[in-house]
Amino acid sequence: MTVSDFITYMQPGRVGHLIGIGGVSMSPLAEVLRQRGMQIRGSDMNDSESVEALREKGISVSIGHRAENVAGADFVVRTAAVRDENPEIREAHRLGIPVFERTQAWGAIMRDYPCGICVAGTHGKTTTTSMLTHILMAAEKDPTVMIGGTLPLIGSGYRIGHGDTILLESCEYYDSFLSFTPTVAVILNVDNDHLDYFGNLQNIQKSFRAFAERTPEDGWVISCADDGNTEEALAGISRNRLTFGFGEKADVRPENLTIGRVSEFDAVIRGTVWAHITMPVSGRHNVLNALAACAAAYAVGLTPAGVENGLSQFHGAGRRAELKGQCGPADVYDDYAHHPSEFRALMDAVSRMGYRRTVVVFQPHTYSRLKNLFSDFVQVLQLPDKLYLAEVYAAREKDTLGISSRDLAEAIPGSVYCPDFHELADRLRSDARDGDMIITVGAGDICKVGEMLVNEK
Repeated sequence: MTVSDFITYMQPGRVGHLIGIGGVSMSPLAEVLRQRGMQIRGSDMNDSESVEALREKGISVSIGHRAENVAGADFVVRTAAVRDENPEIREAHRLGIPVFERTQAWGAIMRDYPCGICVAGTHGKTTTTSMLTHILMAAEKDPTVMIGGTLPLIGSGYRIGHGDTILLESCEYYDSFLSFTPTVAVILNVDNDHLDYFGNLQNIQKSFRAFAERTPEDGWVISCADDGNTEEALAGISRNRLTFGFGEKADVRPENLTIGRVSEFDAVIRGTVWAHITMPVSGRHNVLNALAACAAAYAVGLTPAGVENGLSQFHGAGRRAELKGQCGPADVYDDYAHHPSEFRALMDAVSRMGYRRTVVVFQPHTYSRLKNLFSDFVQVLQLPDKLYLAEVYAAREKDTLGISSRDLAEAIPGSVYCPDFHELADRLRSDARDGDMIITVGAGDICKVGEMLVNEK
């Protein structure tokens, strides 16, 4: 099945069944398809706020995956996490019901928008997509948006607009973003990740180049001039180009830069000051993200005023150095970083926030990532003042590699391995000092530990 095939099914009256309908990009997809006159229903493994919100809109959701759920459907849409052995997929195949990937459906929807901005990269996608959402909203473009996290501005991870612009966070895993046809492709960086699928960096680079080539001949490719892997992947590509970065060769770069709890700089585009940016987030990585957002805004013809106003109101996306509350004298934060490069960038940002001590609670995400990047994790996890290690969050994997967070603890002097969340919370309460930042870090459920700390009566 292809994007073009899905377009033939995207007709009023058609019945669509979405597996994993409560997911961050599936629930907005359900709403978009329903708005187009289709009869949409779905299933999910668990009840959630997003599932309840869909029900309130008249979309039926079954809890649990069962073969009978697909009966009467004209088509099925699944997420990458739903494999062929799923009972609903098996039944759809048995009945001859076409099965589409989530990204194919979004790719079909995207073709109806004159302006399509896709934000890709190994790191920073959610933050940069969130920044661009702020900018597009400030510029009154009324965009349709899909973000891989929660943005306080829109109260969720998506927005259904009525303007001519669609903005999508675009993930490379399983080559998912190759279903999209952006008019503006933003590539923030290219790094070793998802090696369980890609195998090596060269395959990752090929995938990102193929993504950039999904833009039309008169489209734009925006990339980081400071990232050698990205520049190598895009060498010689025949599209309109804008690069961003800190170096002199970047088309979009900062001048008069200061980074603290607030970051401020002049955004210079091809030698001319274009906008003055003041935004209440810290870290060099966030300045890079903002430069990428400026470049995309410039490419689609937005004014500097919209960019300045949008970024001035950007306090970060959900789970990105997000302040959750207090535990005694300490402030408790949460962050989604799950790759060594992301962790290093996070530590750079928090080092500028004025805390006396940084106490990190880290949960590795997937056994394969920990195994493939073990030495890099050992190096960067020595940056905080105190490190607690929760057990690996398995996500889609099973423990077949014989690796554990205990291995990290044995390799990192002074670290504490604590697989039980309740014991971990007790230790943190006892350890909390005045001037501490306690930050839970990881893409799994480690945020629950922070919730225990701040919700203690």
